[in-house]
Amino acid sequence: MINPLDLSGAIIMVTGASAGIGKTTSQILSQLGARIILVSRKAEKLNETHKTLAGEGHLVAPFDFDNASAIEAWFKETVLRVGLLNGLVHCAGTQILRPLKLTSVTETEFLLRCNVVSGLALARAFRQKGFHAPQASLVYVSSVMGSVGAPGSTAYCASKGAVHGMVKALALELAADDIRCNCVAPGFVRTSMLESVATTLGSEAFAALQKKHPLGFGEPTDVAHAIAFLLAKTSRWITGTALVVDGGYTAL
Repeated sequence: MINPLDLSGAIIMVTGASAGIGKTTSQILSQLGARIILVSRKAEKLNETHKTLAGEGHLVAPFDFDNASAIEAWFKETVLRVGLLNGLVHCAGTQILRPLKLTSVTETEFLLRCNVVSGLALARAFRQKGFHAPQASLVYVSSVMGSVGAPGSTAYCASKGAVHGMVKALALELAADDIRCNCVAPGFVRTSMLESVATTLGSEAFAALQKKHPLGFGEPTDVAHAIAFLLAKTSRWITGTALVVDGGYTAL
């Protein structure tokens, strides 16, 4: 039986792999046959993820993406240890829920560094000859907040809107390097980040948020399956798009 999502032999880097969508994505990609380079700040958490992966040949490569200027050198050193990458999934990022009047410039700069600058630096490194395989795929995890607004999320929405614009430009520029570039735009997914949102909003507002998802809140697997589709040959003719995975949130 043919599996159109088969990734046997592929080498894929997944950032933010210590928890949430990144961890689940790593697990599913390994089940599809890929070797995974696991990346996040927390080595101990990465080692826990590593134990849950199917297959062999996976690598733990801790890195803090707040240190944007060091990304390219770290990336090159890491890839030289494993071989050409077939795919890169940038799940690492952060969220700040705060009214504009309480959002500092320092916090905004940190958010943009983690959610935008790091992704741009990774693309810059990934595109270089000798670091990606033919027909490679670059996938960013964005958010529906890149195309819709929400009170208390101005800086976060700005960062995810920037990701959407970046993906379109990269898709055009990197096509010559035989790299496709897309992003997934999830609604609210049951992760530790959603738990922090629940604490911030309170029970009544959180219940209202859930009602804005006709299919309910998502699970990390819902997003991971979409990422697998964008990495596999199933999406060979797709680039420059934001694949919305939101349970109907943006349909309202």
